[in-house]
Amino acid sequence: MNQERSSSATTLSEARRKDLRRIDRALRSVLLLVRSTDMSQIKVHKNHRRDMASGLDTCINSLIRRTLPRAHEGWLSEESRDDLTRLDCRRVWVVDPVDGTRELLNGIAEWCVSIGLVEDTEAVAGGVLNPLTGETYIGSVETGLETIRSNNTAIEPGLALLVSRREYGEGTWRSVEMSTVCSRIVPMGSIAYRLARVAAGHAAATCTFEPRNEWDIAGGVALVRAAGGRVQTVSGDPIRFNNRVPRLDSFFASASHCPPALPRLLDATRSLHCRRSRD
Repeated sequence: MNQERSSSATTLSEARRKDLRRIDRALRSVLLLVRSTDMSQIKVHKNHRRDMASGLDTCINSLIRRTLPRAHEGWLSEESRDDLTRLDCRRVWVVDPVDGTRELLNGIAEWCVSIGLVEDTEAVAGGVLNPLTGETYIGSVETGLETIRSNNTAIEPGLALLVSRREYGEGTWRSVEMSTVCSRIVPMGSIAYRLARVAAGHAAATCTFEPRNEWDIAGGVALVRAAGGRVQTVSGDPIRFNNRVPRLDSFFASASHCPPALPRLLDATRSLHCRRSRD
């Protein structure tokens, strides 16, 4: 029985590495595309969801969709109309061609391309690319955080919490920042980028109080799980993907090796979330 279980695990790991190679190839193709693009000529428009997008979003979306999904695999992307056929698929690719459009337009190197593979509602594999820095994070639950290409390995000191640049600017995190439970709060653009950096151990945790679309976080959640970290809603519920309405509640993600003060930080964020919900 143990031998059969070991053989099954080996087969699954081998299959997952094939998935990761597909993700890696897709992200390398995107990197070449971005590097050949004149960023000064990027035009902004409203996509079919009435969200702000750029011409680059459309190009990256088309490239990934041409190269990644195979027969019987579903597709969910910010830049594609959702026909709900994905709900009948066990495996679904969840993609955000550009996460952090404001950062892209403002020339801030904190926007990312995010690819997540969902199986049976779980984010099991993912890849996140920061095209401006070349940082690439790829991994799966079965094989761990396998690939990290990064020219920025600085680790935030102490119990660093990465938060939305907009939430930080609005003063959302002021009470937590002034408390003793967190040594440093770091505003950062793309949520996919924040999750990838937590997975790689560059920060202790990341959190947001606002609902997010599945494509925003699927790739990053898979990476955190691959690295042995934990992702949940702020209230403690598990994260599930491939919902009919692909929108998720607020969440809290933490790295695998976290300071002892992390539970107190989670309690502080829950208290703040409760206060905001009552307001």
